[in-house]
Amino acid sequence: MAFEPETLGLSMTGLPLVRDLIHERTGLFYDEGRFDLLGDRLAPLVVRRGFHSFLDFYYLLKYDQRDAAGEWLRVMDALSVPETYFWREMDQVQAFVHTVMPALVRETPVRPIRISSVPCASGEEPLTIAMALDEAGWFDREAIEIHASDASCLAVSKARDGRYRDRAFRALPAALREKYFVERDGGAVPCATLRGRITSWSVANLRSAEDMAAHARNPVIFCRNAFIYFSPSGIRTVTDLLATMMPTPGYLFLGVSESLIHITDRFRIEDVERAVVYVKR
Repeated sequence: MAFEPETLGLSMTGLPLVRDLIHERTGLFYDEGRFDLLGDRLAPLVVRRGFHSFLDFYYLLKYDQRDAAGEWLRVMDALSVPETYFWREMDQVQAFVHTVMPALVRETPVRPIRISSVPCASGEEPLTIAMALDEAGWFDREAIEIHASDASCLAVSKARDGRYRDRAFRALPAALREKYFVERDGGAVPCATLRGRITSWSVANLRSAEDMAAHARNPVIFCRNAFIYFSPSGIRTVTDLLATMMPTPGYLFLGVSESLIHITDRFRIEDVERAVVYVKR
């Protein structure tokens, strides 16, 4: 159901201020082509508060010390893009499993090897990483932790719940679905072994140093298909944060349509098998 601000009697006054505040706080940027989309997604929150304009909503987010924190969580739920699926962009995952993992084992004595998946959406990516590592036998050889987080509480809740419909399995080989999932109520849930491979699920904002501290100190970070919604300055802020906190060696995996060229020189590009990996300088 669409919630168009005008049909709800909302004044658009203040929406540009809300947009800029969201950009400052989260890195998400809504240009002119997506400005109406932002209004549509936030309109139910504004109405829920009993406000008549986005300006009132801006004042709440900016200045209300009592209620702003909870409202920001609802904003992130409203702006979350849940489109993902198992076995997505697997060239990168396989490059990690078969080339980066052996390099990490050789180059660093630190154990366990910690992997971050942020944003994790509803959990398909970290579970995919876990399946790929398990198929290659890594859990039998090394201590590994996988930490998954997202800025949306709703997404993290869905990930913890772990109930997936057929659409999420459209790229996963049938044999792996049968091996790692249990069919239930017209969908499927991860088996106990796969579920146990995920060390933690948490809520984290990419732009927050406090939220990202635990994740950014890991040597492997999957941060895929988030920067397509960020401005260049937002991407630079996040990558500077990661480059400052990540150990050396540190490996950053982005979505196939994302690039750090002309954004930062704190990561160098490596071609690994058929994938691009960013390595901390």
